[in-house]
Amino acid sequence: MTALKTRVNPIVLEIVEGTVDAAEGEIESAVERTARSPFIRDQHDYRPGIFDRRGRKLSGRSYSALVEPILRDFPIETMREGDVFLHNDVYLSEGSIGHLPDLCTTVPVFHGGRIIAFIQVFGHHDDVGGMVPGSLPTRATSIYQEGLQVPPIMLFDAGRLNVDAYKIVARNSRLPDHLIGDLDAERGACALGVRRLQELCDTYGADVVEACFDAMIEKCARTMREEIFPRIKDGTYTWEDYIEHDGVTPPRLHTLKLTITKTPEKIVLDFNGTDPQAVGPINWAPDYGDGRYLKKWVGPILRNLAETPERAAALPINEGICDVLEVIFPPKGTLITPRYPAPTGMRFVTFLRVLGIFAGTLALATNGKMPADQETIRIWGIHGTDDEGRFYLFREVLGGGSGGRHYADGSDVIHIVPHSRNLPAEFSETVFPVRIERLSLCPDSGGPGKRRGGLGYWKDVRILRDCTMLSNADRSLLSCYGANGGRAGGPYRAIVNPGTPEERILQGFSDDVKLKAGDLVRIITTGGGGWGDPLERDPEEVRLDVIQGKVTPESAERDYGVLLIPAQRFAVDAEATARTREGLRARCGAPPFFDRGKNYQVLLRGDIPKLESPILPASPPF
Repeated sequence: MTALKTRVNPIVLEIVEGTVDAAEGEIESAVERTARSPFIRDQHDYRPGIFDRRGRKLSGRSYSALVEPILRDFPIETMREGDVFLHNDVYLSEGSIGHLPDLCTTVPVFHGGRIIAFIQVFGHHDDVGGMVPGSLPTRATSIYQEGLQVPPIMLFDAGRLNVDAYKIVARNSRLPDHLIGDLDAERGACALGVRRLQELCDTYGADVVEACFDAMIEKCARTMREEIFPRIKDGTYTWEDYIEHDGVTPPRLHTLKLTITKTPEKIVLDFNGTDPQAVGPINWAPDYGDGRYLKKWVGPILRNLAETPERAAALPINEGICDVLEVIFPPKGTLITPRYPAPTGMRFVTFLRVLGIFAGTLALATNGKMPADQETIRIWGIHGTDDEGRFYLFREVLGGGSGGRHYADGSDVIHIVPHSRNLPAEFSETVFPVRIERLSLCPDSGGPGKRRGGLGYWKDVRILRDCTMLSNADRSLLSCYGANGGRAGGPYRAIVNPGTPEERILQGFSDDVKLKAGDLVRIITTGGGGWGDPLERDPEEVRLDVIQGKVTPESAERDYGVLLIPAQRFAVDAEATARTREGLRARCGAPPFFDRGKNYQVLLRGDIPKLESPILPASPPF
């Protein structure tokens, strides 16, 4: 490394690092501008990645898949310019392709006759076959029910299209035009990334650029050890979290357990104690190889320990994170070491729990300096045929609240998928047989705390044509946990015809829900967990929450011990608030470090909690 530093000009290193980051952003924009499906084009459910010739991730903008499945089947010395590779191999991609809709395109970058990098884009495609539209069956018991499996193949051989492969992939989709359009968009975006890296090598030379790649990766590992690790006490810490349902068997606690051992040089993540693999599709398979993808997936959680939020955003998280994390997997046959062909379509609930248990163990090691639990991925939608008999699929990846932090409240309706967003009402109503009657923040959905959890969505959708509804979501029974004395956030709810005699409250995992024209679907997404004792929240902040409609007056009194005077624009009644808080402390005692919500104890007993429709205000107080 000393020799490397003598060859790498620090200014050139900054330029190369910035160019790689900018190129990845440009690839993202190119996909967004040219993709066909709303899921990718509008909701941004796709990820690019730039890797060196050894398959090491170079940028820290976002997670992405791995190059290893391609390098395993196609030796690098056999590749030629114009080659394009495609796959969605779940079990041999270390979990980086977690379910079959995530078709992944990989393109090598040549300069001076040799490969110096790889550009990659994977997107969550509308449909790749399987037993239900959208290829995410919640009742699957085998991966064969989830859609088309594509091992690593050469889609373009030295620039020549493999037409037969395109035909096979398209034939297995209910929306072939969307699928092929999205694949073309991803391939074109990869070609743009290729040009940007070739221009970089034209300017500085491939040897210098590759030396900068090495320095970028070393910088990440060094920064973690020098800047982040000292903020974590050395020692061993254990915590666990749960998935509430596998879609097939009755709801119960499916345990994900993690023990971390922190030293000045490394954090070891040991997942022994995790429950056996599920019958239904909540399994995730990151255990092939040394767990490189899992390391890169959880690594950004460490950013929360940076000195300031601004510094956290600037911290590089690339392949260097693999030098400071080590993973110990349990034996084959668990939720994160499933045996083929266990289904994996709902794997996003499992890999998000992995983030949550890593954050929880770090909270124990840092006196609660980690955020409470964040929102989770949930997808809802409808499908059917239009007036001309054409199939349509309307789906949304709606955001939820992030957890409260020691320095700030959680953010409202954000998403783990970077830059993700809901579909605009105007687009939805123009293209699909729906009318959007409400889209707002959901009051009281954020977990109470000294720092309140972020709020989830409240969305009402009127159905204009008979159709079928789907829901791919967890946290309908177990809420996002509160931390350091904070309370759990509000759960996910999918309700048909709320407040009427025909009301139906759906399980988070639901397929084939029949809807009739005129039905109303209400979707309420999860709120983030609260951080810190809610009785320590500034009463004026509670008052502002009430005025803004984020917290109801009932919750202000019940959860925060704050009494307001409606006739005086909800002014704080200081004396009554002091008395109420004193009484609540006497009755309830010190809050637990973690709070999982009221249904946790019910599930722990082996019972199934009753799904309840939340009590929602008609409108904000003003």
